[in-house]
Amino acid sequence: MSATAIRHKLIKRIKDEKFDEEKLQHYTLLAQVGAKDVQTAVVDSDDDRLIFFEDYVLSDVNSPEEQTAAVITLFESHENLMAGFWKEVKLSIKNNKFIQVPASLYLDHAAAEYLSFNAAFDPAKESTLTCRNHRTDAVTVFAAQNNFLTFASKTYASSRVNFFHQSAALIEGVMASEEVKGAEPLYVYVDRFKLHILWLKNGKLCYYNQFLIKQFADYAKSIMLVMNAMGLNQETTPVVLWGYIGKNSPHYQEFIKYIRNVSFGERPKHLKYGYLFDEVQDHHFFDLFSLHRLTA
Repeated sequence: MSATAIRHKLIKRIKDEKFDEEKLQHYTLLAQVGAKDVQTAVVDSDDDRLIFFEDYVLSDVNSPEEQTAAVITLFESHENLMAGFWKEVKLSIKNNKFIQVPASLYLDHAAAEYLSFNAAFDPAKESTLTCRNHRTDAVTVFAAQNNFLTFASKTYASSRVNFFHQSAALIEGVMASEEVKGAEPLYVYVDRFKLHILWLKNGKLCYYNQFLIKQFADYAKSIMLVMNAMGLNQETTPVVLWGYIGKNSPHYQEFIKYIRNVSFGERPKHLKYGYLFDEVQDHHFFDLFSLHRLTA
């Protein structure tokens, strides 16, 4: 299959009537790039209104090189993504090549060394990047494909562009949500083929990890593993759920047989949503929407 073959499929698109292609210089572009999927969104910076959203899945992608080629093809074939005059561009890398480092211990020259403790990466093909989580006073160190970084930097050379990691967006979003709830539940994000689990105590992040999911039973096993490690009660601890799981789906009905006291999380409150976004369940795409909270 050639590098320019179409490997992306559009799953969902929402375009608010307020979206105006002549006003891109007032908008922030959000994009999240994973091994098997890509999400994009546009936020009107004047009033923090979400005015555009897309969800894609990638197919026939069997290597990082094929994944990068598929993503670049998606961007190049899109009517808006190649525009170079956005007010701001925030790109999130969605992979398991990351580590959280306390800011007090972080040294710039040691970034690659920190990352090597937690993940294998190829310095010849990948670069080590960082982003700051101000709420946790930590630095997320992560790897990204050089080809995509070069493409994005050239494409958005006239815009303010920053790279982040999915974990940083999830942590930021959950901590903002926790401020509202004032409780200490287990926070769970159901991703495509992965599960993210976070736990906060006294407003501080005590646990974050992601788990590869191969079969449905892995969901409950992973959550109960974390609950046991954190000393949480499986019957009484609240579990707040976001992600790719329907409220009426068979998976959810099976899920609540093992995990009690489950509720669905809300949308991030820092954004405004028009009526067209009623098509999207409130607990979906929490990571993408929380990306807008992050600052360099």
